[in-house]
Amino acid sequence: MLRLVPEIRAKQPLRLLCIGAHSDDLEIGCGGTVLTWLASMPAIEVTWVVLSAEGARVPEAQRSARALLARAASRKVIIANFRDGFFPAQYSDVKCFFEDLKKEVNPDIVLTHWLHDRHQDHRQTAELTWNTWRNHLILEYEIPKYEGDLAPPNAYVPVPASLARRKVSHLGRYFSTQRSKDWFVADNFLSLLRLRGLECRSPSGFAEAFHARKLVF
Repeated sequence: MLRLVPEIRAKQPLRLLCIGAHSDDLEIGCGGTVLTWLASMPAIEVTWVVLSAEGARVPEAQRSARALLARAASRKVIIANFRDGFFPAQYSDVKCFFEDLKKEVNPDIVLTHWLHDRHQDHRQTAELTWNTWRNHLILEYEIPKYEGDLAPPNAYVPVPASLARRKVSHLGRYFSTQRSKDWFVADNFLSLLRLRGLECRSPSGFAEAFHARKLVF
């Protein structure tokens, strides 16, 4: 299958904007992709945005981002404090946050939540991403969860086996507050990487998948 690679401006880093509703969403949804791109591209500038984190989840998110983005040419980590589970009730404030962010960031690629995710915070994050960056390549990542809302994706990023396993171990290492949850186990994360790897015939057997609504060739 023909592989598409991002157009990189001469002597310019790739600008990547990663948006997650909660601490650990980005790592779960696109951690393997970010690690793969950082390892395979000459230079990437990353803006890493977590919209909701409180208490122990704030330092968790900060430490995780520092470790995951260690190879970035530059990184900016933004941790907001919107109330978990109540994004629709905070629409105006979250919208203003996105508008302010737009003034600072003009990304080449945006990684965000799936637009039809059943979690209200995830869904609103995706909606505001599309409202804010309307002339950009947006890839919507998937989050496995109890609601069972995974859908067939249409874009894949093969992930080397070493980085797939690093992603899974990273989640267990940096998000200790989530270890008591029955779904937060290595097998769940690794199995989805395996399934998406099968679907795209990844050479390593591992991949992450996305929903790409608008592509320009």
